[in-house]
Amino acid sequence: MASLPLTLAARLLPTAILAIVGWTMASSSHEEAGRTSANGSPAGSVAPSGSDSGPGSDSGSGSDSGSGSGSEGSKDAPATYSKPPAPCTAIKAATIKKLVPEAKTAGKQLSLTDPSHRTGCSWNALKGFDYRWLDVTFEVSTNSGGQDGEAAAKASYKRLKKAITASGIGDEASVSVELTTEDKQQTREAVVVFRKGNAVVTVTYNGSDFENKKAPDDSAVRDGALAVAKDALAGLGPGSNVEGDQSA
Repeated sequence: MASLPLTLAARLLPTAILAIVGWTMASSSHEEAGRTSANGSPAGSVAPSGSDSGPGSDSGSGSDSGSGSGSEGSKDAPATYSKPPAPCTAIKAATIKKLVPEAKTAGKQLSLTDPSHRTGCSWNALKGFDYRWLDVTFEVSTNSGGQDGEAAAKASYKRLKKAITASGIGDEASVSVELTTEDKQQTREAVVVFRKGNAVVTVTYNGSDFENKKAPDDSAVRDGALAVAKDALAGLGPGSNVEGDQSA
């Protein structure tokens, strides 16, 4: 029994390191997307709705809305956020307790380069031999320096979007689930990315069982990540347009 904690620690360490590295890469992508206008949006999105059939993605709110700045341009924005929410309180405590048993519901706020536009929080815990990791990042692109906030958010979403479209979350959303194996230990991870107005949110949820070396079911991690995404959407709030009116 004395060697059990050391064994678990040895197995947890690479999982935690990989999760941190994965989050760092995602955060780096957010920073690049935040500095990129809609004109610099990368091509080759997986889901066909991302580039051609997205609601008003290119012709509706691009150059036309730029020339019609002021009250007319602001009325078209479904939601505008001046800053991201407090990330660790945006997710319901009940959701954390269900998806990350034994984790402190207060979470740990992530240290990001520009907290006025980008925030994040993570939760992780080991219950018996079951390990779970969850993190959420919020990115808000604002109208500044000649940049259109919603256009920048659309470009960021196109960069981060996943292969499978998810409905009912924000203006556009997507999800992916991946199973990896390292030293015979399986880990299954789900990632949800969604955009609401000028905000982009990324949810990462993964898990492993260190006793049988198996990973949670595909549906368990996918549904868990989607549930957190819905909490995150509610945590954003309704937003407002440039004139200060609340949008639906």
